[in-house]
Amino acid sequence: MAEENKTTVAKEMLWYVDNYIVLIDYYDRTISRIAARCVRQGNIALEEYKFYPYVLDVLEEICDTGNYIMEHKELYPYVEKRIAGGVDALRKNLAIYQEELTNNQSPEMLRTDPNESKKLAEAMSNFDKAVDPTVGAGMNIDDLMNKLMAENNISKPTDSGQ
Repeated sequence: MAEENKTTVAKEMLWYVDNYIVLIDYYDRTISRIAARCVRQGNIALEEYKFYPYVLDVLEEICDTGNYIMEHKELYPYVEKRIAGGVDALRKNLAIYQEELTNNQSPEMLRTDPNESKKLAEAMSNFDKAVDPTVGAGMNIDDLMNKLMAENNISKPTDSGQ
C-alpha cells in the first residue's frame, strides 16, 4: 500500500513538469496571436492590448510552476527527459520569464512580504529624529499649511473633522 502511495505522489508531482511544458507552448502561441491582433489594431504596443493582464497571469503561472519544479530536485531526472537542455535550460528560461513578469507587473500583482510593514518600521526607526533634514530648506509642511490657511482666512480644522 505504501508503494502505491509513493507512485501516486510521484505522478502528481510529474504533472508540474508536463504542465510547465504546456504553459510555455501556450504562452508562446498566445503572444504570437496577440501580437498579430495588435498589428491589426493600429500597431499598438502589446502592453496596450486590453487583455494584456491575462498574458501576465499566464506568465505568473509559468513562474509559479517552474519554481515548484526547481524546489523539488526529485523532478530533475524527469526534467532532463522532457525538456530540451534539461534543468539548466529550465533554470535559464525560468529566469527570463521571471524577469519579464517582474518588469511588467502592475502594483496589484506584486506579492507583498507579510513582514514588509515591520521591515519598513525598523528601517524608519534608524533615522535620528532629533535632526530635521529640512532645516534651511524652507517652511515645513505644517507651517506652510498654517500660512496658506491664514492668507485665505480659513480656520484650522479640528480633530473631529469639523
